[in-house]
Amino acid sequence: MKTYSPKPDHIQRAWFVVDADGVVLGRLATEVATLLRGKHKPMFAPHMDTGDHVIVVNADKVALTGNKAKDKIAYRHSGYPGGITGVSYGDLIATRPIAAIERAVRGMLPKNSLGRQMIKKLHVVPGPEHPHAAQQPTVLALGERPAWRGLPSTPAPAAPAPMVAPTPAPVVEEPVTEAPAVAEKPAAKKTTAKEPAAKKPAAKKTTAKKPTAKKPAVAKKPSAKKPASAKKTTAKKPAAAKKTTAKKPAPKDSEE
Repeated sequence: MKTYSPKPDHIQRAWFVVDADGVVLGRLATEVATLLRGKHKPMFAPHMDTGDHVIVVNADKVALTGNKAKDKIAYRHSGYPGGITGVSYGDLIATRPIAAIERAVRGMLPKNSLGRQMIKKLHVVPGPEHPHAAQQPTVLALGERPAWRGLPSTPAPAAPAPMVAPTPAPVVEEPVTEAPAVAEKPAAKKTTAKEPAAKKPAAKKTTAKKPTAKKPAVAKKPSAKKPASAKKTTAKKPAAAKKTTAKKPAPKDSEE
């Protein structure tokens, strides 16, 4: 099972009226702080502001027990050295009853931005009449817990309406009244005569070519041809006579 966490859509703030006539200051502060925090609801969460608005009437008739009217001192400090000031609770209730109840309730709320948001739902009035009748607050006795009405039911999404093509509105033709024709004057055309531009005869530049002096042809020196050298006749040498080697007769034996 998942832990429930209240959603902003689930928080519904009611308005209650608490009468402080003859009620002890501390007892009144605890009941008012419970309603402001929303601890009387099953959906209470300490990290969210689920409480209701509380209107305290007859704040000037709140009671104190014992000698607290003289002995209990409410201090404040200006922030400068030696700027502390104290006033007894008897004098504070007689002169500023709203501040006396707000100080007692503020001390029982969280000391952070959540507590500063909760104290804004406290509305203290010194007399029996209050200017919050338009909110239709419910009168709540001291110690009474308002009935739990449950989480708000989420309405089912409405079905989209069928698309209907819009019918075109009939077109009413209005009679057209012709305005009398106004004779228009012919617009005189401006004739801008162009002056003939006198053309200057363009002088052609004649570039006279300078005669180039031809150099006299250099007479070629006659080259004496060398007489053709007589072809060398290579007379073939007669073939050398073959040496005939006559075989010497073999010497005969002396015995013959």
